[in-house]
Amino acid sequence: MAGSAEYTGVDFYDVDGLLSEEERAVRDTVRSWVDEQLMPVIGECYIEGRFPRQLIPGMAELGLFGANLPEEYGCAGLNNVAYGLIMQELERGDSGIRSFASVQGALVMYPIFTFGSDEQKKHWLPRLAAGTDIGCFGLTEPDFGSNPGGMITTARETADGWLLNGVKMWITNGSQATVAIIWAKTGDINDVNSIRGFIVPASTPGYTGKDQKGKLSLRASDTSEIHLQDVHLPKNAILPKSGGIKSPLMCLTQARYGIAWGAVGAAMACYDEARRYAISRIMFGKPIGQTQIQQQRLADMLTEVTKAQLLVLQLGRLKDQGKATPARVSLAKRNNVSAACDIAREARRLLGANGILVEYHSMRHLANLESVYTYEGTHDMHSLILGQEITGLGAF
Repeated sequence: MAGSAEYTGVDFYDVDGLLSEEERAVRDTVRSWVDEQLMPVIGECYIEGRFPRQLIPGMAELGLFGANLPEEYGCAGLNNVAYGLIMQELERGDSGIRSFASVQGALVMYPIFTFGSDEQKKHWLPRLAAGTDIGCFGLTEPDFGSNPGGMITTARETADGWLLNGVKMWITNGSQATVAIIWAKTGDINDVNSIRGFIVPASTPGYTGKDQKGKLSLRASDTSEIHLQDVHLPKNAILPKSGGIKSPLMCLTQARYGIAWGAVGAAMACYDEARRYAISRIMFGKPIGQTQIQQQRLADMLTEVTKAQLLVLQLGRLKDQGKATPARVSLAKRNNVSAACDIAREARRLLGANGILVEYHSMRHLANLESVYTYEGTHDMHSLILGQEITGLGAF
């Protein structure tokens, strides 16, 4: 490898050489789409606080929704490494865009595929894969985030179906969703084993979604609050194979896997922006990249990017072998998001005053990653998950 002035990649350990031809092709296709379709509009969308809905058909055409689910349902049928690379490239553009695809696939299509009836799968999965239906995942509540088992949303069985009541909060895609996967307790409010999943069309009377206002992060993402007021559903709205808190947690494990890859993409984007800026920015008659302090910054950033790349690649291989345990996914989500936060912050600092401008990307990634650090299991909760795995002792 030549000196830094000629080094333009973010693949210091030749991870590319560990990928199959199909995996590289998938990654390169999504990378080109992000560069050509997303990057020209993401800054404006972030400033205006709106999701670029015009991009949904293109994402569907590329097969980005539920890409690791079977082809028989209109999905791409890719392996989990290729799926991870899709998440990486989408978040290289913006965390909110990756969140959109991640929720659609891992939190809506996956539970229908895993817990749904044949009829539910045949009806919903092709529509969600094609982007003609947009889904959201209703688990978190105003008072129950890290402890989803404490939810107070209820589903009471009636003579002809179900009656849902409750409130869900911090719901990605909630305002634009045409269908929601809602988790509710069908028995005693303290019985986590009574938690079941329901398919709820957003057009159902009593269902309302409203935008979450005042966000300083994930501004190009649709984040909403969902109110369920006497929502009547037919008997076949329930996901028949769902049961207990384990079911939504299985969905979260799928989403966390994608997040671990997505964080690598954000970190790559910030490192690459900082490296390019360090070479071109002249201060005191020389590039700032020629100073020791900035070279140390870049060396630390590249090291963490490389470690994160290797971590998710091995996790993806384990997942394709059926060995990706929830604790292994927690380790990757915890490490990679934390590293990406640090890289985004150091990139912003290297950029100086220019780093706060929307024309540069590191500040946007930094703000977004602060949300990613918290959602789908906070950094601290993943620490406790790993602690329990290590010691066999639960601390929560």
